[in-house]
Amino acid sequence: MKLKHFLLLGIIFSVDPVFAQKPLTSYVDPYIGSAAHGHVFVGANVPFGAVQLGPTNVFEGWDWCSGYNYASNTIIGFAHTHLSGTGIGDLNDILVMPATGPSQLNYVSTFSHDKEVVKAGYYSVILDKYKIKAELTSSERVGFHRYTFEKGSKNPHVMLDLNAGVGWDSPVETYVKQINPTTLVGYRHSAGWASDQRLYFAVRLSQPLSSLSLSDSTSLSTNRKELKGKRVKAVLNFKAINQAILKLKVGLSPVSYENALANITVEIPDWDFEQARLKANNKWEKELSKLKINADEDVKKTFYTAMYHTMFAPSIFNDANGDYRGTDKKVYPKADFNNYTTFSLWDTYRAYHPLFTFLHQDKVSDVVNTFLAIYKQQGKLPVWHLMGSETNTMIGYHAVPIIVDAYLKGFKGFDANLAYEAIRHSAMQNVEGIQYAQKLQYIPSEKVIESVAKGLEYAIDDWCIAQMAKAMNKEADYKYFSQRAQLYREYFDQQSQFMRGKMENGSWRTPFNPVASKHREDDYTEGNAWQYTWLVPQDPEGLIQLFGGDAPFTRKLDTLFSMSSAMEAGSSPDITGLVGQYAQGNEPNHHIPYLYAYAGQAWKTADLVRHITDSLYTNKPDGLCGNEDLGQMSSWYVFSAMGFYPLNPANGTYVFGSPLINDAVISLPGNKKFRIKAEGNSKENKYIQKVVLNGKPYLKSYLRHKDLVAGGELILFMGAKPSATWGVNPADRPRSVAIE
Repeated sequence: MKLKHFLLLGIIFSVDPVFAQKPLTSYVDPYIGSAAHGHVFVGANVPFGAVQLGPTNVFEGWDWCSGYNYASNTIIGFAHTHLSGTGIGDLNDILVMPATGPSQLNYVSTFSHDKEVVKAGYYSVILDKYKIKAELTSSERVGFHRYTFEKGSKNPHVMLDLNAGVGWDSPVETYVKQINPTTLVGYRHSAGWASDQRLYFAVRLSQPLSSLSLSDSTSLSTNRKELKGKRVKAVLNFKAINQAILKLKVGLSPVSYENALANITVEIPDWDFEQARLKANNKWEKELSKLKINADEDVKKTFYTAMYHTMFAPSIFNDANGDYRGTDKKVYPKADFNNYTTFSLWDTYRAYHPLFTFLHQDKVSDVVNTFLAIYKQQGKLPVWHLMGSETNTMIGYHAVPIIVDAYLKGFKGFDANLAYEAIRHSAMQNVEGIQYAQKLQYIPSEKVIESVAKGLEYAIDDWCIAQMAKAMNKEADYKYFSQRAQLYREYFDQQSQFMRGKMENGSWRTPFNPVASKHREDDYTEGNAWQYTWLVPQDPEGLIQLFGGDAPFTRKLDTLFSMSSAMEAGSSPDITGLVGQYAQGNEPNHHIPYLYAYAGQAWKTADLVRHITDSLYTNKPDGLCGNEDLGQMSSWYVFSAMGFYPLNPANGTYVFGSPLINDAVISLPGNKKFRIKAEGNSKENKYIQKVVLNGKPYLKSYLRHKDLVAGGELILFMGAKPSATWGVNPADRPRSVAIE
């Protein structure tokens, strides 16, 4: 390695002596969450990059949604786009596979994990069948491959496969064209979860190919330089590999292959693979360094891998020159904001985006501007946006809390009036039961599927709209949306004390089984009555009132966590990570452990948080108890490890729990830092006894966002027994109020 590389690393890794001197990337283990139901991406990428370059296994079902599962020992090639942690499969575009011997249709090779290396920004593996060492790294828009062949390999070649995808995806039109002996360009248009995906690419080779073979089905043709078809494949043949090493750079663009070529020139202009690998590592190190912690080694590994997983999405969806393709499929040249895609909003509005508002402040307005561009192009805010297509997956209009949270936290880089127009429009659509909420009515179960889940999620979003209306002096809207935010009460059955489906005639839907969850066939979305009864993060005080006060509320909540975890046959496969009937593996549950603070029993939150972090997040490949869902599962851990969580997604407060860290420093813009110290913290000392903020006693059982981003020091004094006073006084409990 060159001397300047060591000097650069020395600058980056210079840290407060309280914290570990090891590079933070050394704590990242990309295998975590790659087995079982985690569905995480494994491969080479940079934070928020358009390229996720990694191996694709032979597809074996739902647990291969990302294209890779630790249980596999097969590789069909290395694709440039992947999803991470989703419950639906797509992408795996522009598949490349090096090979030797005769050209063939099936290039699958076995591999073993002991000959595989996975690190932040780097991936390598030995392909057993071809005796080739494959190494991958990337920039934001370019994948960089280095293949080391055995000397004297016969018929070395590379398969470029535009047919391959995963899960729901299939090609519609594909194209390859050879520009010169070292350059190919083309595109892959496909339909799948992203209904109209248009991806353009360019390939640069480190040495000239000797011939090109093209096919659109089963037969190869060597007499052409370009081919358009539905399932185009290209074989790039070489007489020999110079010094046994072949390198490829593959640029991506949503606009054109000319832009894809330009992206290569801008981002990786030379052939120095080690330099590109170092740059990728340093980008990860820079982002991870925004949150430095002192904790035991196992916690550090889980924590920094979780942070790493929070930066796969949203992913860049424009070119280096600013061009992007909109949802309307028009090209928007040289945009004045960074356009993004891959938004799992039903999942990520809960904790991922609140985390974004202090760790990635420079990107918050770009995300909102992306939402507003989508609103103008498709006529509504995004629901679950993927590669310029609206998938309409999941329920609610959850771009709303993200926009409102950004506005109330003071972000100014977007048109606030257009933003309010867009969020209000979301609430005034006549689809999916929203029309009932507009009339201040509940959604009848026999009229709309998943009525309870939708009604509760809409109430959360409506509460957020009310807060923005109030801040903008729109009094009539504030009153109206505040009333809609209270519609959750219509689903609460006082007799059973569950949120239940209600028929149009006012009767409760029967038969009723609170542990039943039929996937997409009942009143709930990936859940049951036990889990959805608590989905009122905008008004826990009101929910406590419905139960009749703190005591009956906490008794019911205790039962949720202590009862049998048995589920009815046929229940949703997304209900995983069970503690009683609580499901850590599914996002609508994530705020529930923190509800105890509203009833003055914060110590119970501490018990649960420690149990969940210790038992349901591990350092093993199956270390996630459910789908990662583009960072939400990991965001819950990052927040909880720091000792607090954004129970309400848009009121600017974080409810205290039980920290895993002993010390942490959050680096903020303007050279400000916010330090968190957990004095006396240990496995036994998990209960907060008292809190000091900036040298003064702090009685509240929640932290305000504005205090965090101002910089300062928070000291949590920990003990082995619950405090009899801290967090008990009603005046000190969290409240459902807008930012003070």
